[in-house]
Amino acid sequence: MRSYAAVAGACVVVTMAAGCSGTRDQGGSAGAVVDGATFTLAVSADPGNLDPQGSVTSNVFEMSQFAYDHLLNADSAGKISSGLATEWKVDGTKVTLTMRKGVTCSDGAPFTPADAAANVNYVADPKNKSPFLGVLLPYGAHATVDDQAGTVTVAAPDAPFVLTGLGNLPMVCAAGMKDRKTLARQTNGTGPYQLKLAEPGNQYTYTRRAGYSWGPGGASTSTPGLPAEVVVKVIANETTAANLLLSGGLNAATVRGPDAQRLTAAHLYSSDQNNLLGEMWFNQSKGRVTAEQPIRLALTKALDLSQLAKVITSGRGGPATTLAADPPVACPGKSVPDALPAHDLAAAGQLLDQAGWTAGPDGIRAKNGKSLSVTFVHDTAGGPAGSAAAELAVAGWKQLGVQVTVKPQDQTAIGSTLFSTGDWDISWEPVGVGSPDQLRPFLSGAVPPNGTNFASINNADYQAGAAKAATKPGSAGCSDWLAAETHLVSAADVIPFANQTVKTFGNGARFDQAMTLIPMSIRMVAR
Repeated sequence: MRSYAAVAGACVVVTMAAGCSGTRDQGGSAGAVVDGATFTLAVSADPGNLDPQGSVTSNVFEMSQFAYDHLLNADSAGKISSGLATEWKVDGTKVTLTMRKGVTCSDGAPFTPADAAANVNYVADPKNKSPFLGVLLPYGAHATVDDQAGTVTVAAPDAPFVLTGLGNLPMVCAAGMKDRKTLARQTNGTGPYQLKLAEPGNQYTYTRRAGYSWGPGGASTSTPGLPAEVVVKVIANETTAANLLLSGGLNAATVRGPDAQRLTAAHLYSSDQNNLLGEMWFNQSKGRVTAEQPIRLALTKALDLSQLAKVITSGRGGPATTLAADPPVACPGKSVPDALPAHDLAAAGQLLDQAGWTAGPDGIRAKNGKSLSVTFVHDTAGGPAGSAAAELAVAGWKQLGVQVTVKPQDQTAIGSTLFSTGDWDISWEPVGVGSPDQLRPFLSGAVPPNGTNFASINNADYQAGAAKAATKPGSAGCSDWLAAETHLVSAADVIPFANQTVKTFGNGARFDQAMTLIPMSIRMVAR
């Protein structure tokens, strides 16, 4: 997920797909390419376990791109191109991939068609609890291999956008598949870089692999200007990251808040992504007060969502349009605006009155002697703008008579809260994807630890609509996907309230993005 974030993030923001458009200006990003340099990238929180198939947080997903390849590649416009597979054929519910020859792993072992099939079947097996099951790979998928022909066939039922998913699923080499524990602090993939040193909480250092020549479009690590080393620094404070960008202490960082204005004014290079930034979730698991729909509706109606959108985006964003809003958007449309519960504090109070939650002399609502209290978690990656928006929301809820415990958390901590501890009632953590089928496991089905439905949503209308949409290939099902999303919004199961163009700034480097930063697109340049 993306505190994108993610990606966003989600990328916990899950960032599964994002587009880009780069803007080139001054700031040392328009000079001649420089060989042998180090590229330094900032992330907002320590990624934790680095297993590329074990986490949907945007930081892990972005860092995985340096060490792990995909079977296919998807560019910023959603166009599918070759990856570890050179050819692919879709026949109904099956995809047959012809694997590239001569691909080697970072440990020197060859990457075989059998390895590719093993990766697909590992993620597809529910007992392995990969969060990519149902997101990048449909439930019920299975891979078979013909080593003699060098092909892998993936049977992918109920998968309208299966190529997009395969274009983002990281492949692990045989030794890493055999011992998954080694992947927590090491890498074992076919990608252009290999992790050399992990310093949790501080930084992660990757070195360029010699002989790599199977990147997107045949990209090679011998390309002039490609960095010899990549250092990923953990920098929680956005202002600190902005200062380091300006001073040359960083080559790239995503900055969402007010600091983006001064970086733009300094004419730094930027690669821009349109992301869902503000999204509110309610914990509907048994025993949580937000499992009651009148309370979810009241908490939503108490807020002026348009004002929240202005604050959280620092005035540079707009209202949300769909739940799957990260470019390239598979199903553009407007499933959100007309379904949002209208801002009406008096009506919100009436809903709580009718549900038996009445205000006492101190203004706090209670029912059967129990105060109406909620725990609100939000991602610190939003910076000052995110904190200001959170304060505005808390003020609205308190005016309604709700006691609020606020817990700002970084991306790794909020991921643990949502997927492990479950100690939350309201969360602001956008799930960033580009195709609506990738959202199904977050919006229905099994809850953690057996699935990714972290809010325990059980909306029969959404489930029926999504099931209908999934029977249609690609964009043919878009009207059904969008109609299904409206049921979630009108029921206050999930409330998207802000989109924003998020900028990843560069100094001394140029790069492109397609879901995350593309390692092979990086070019170090003279400042």
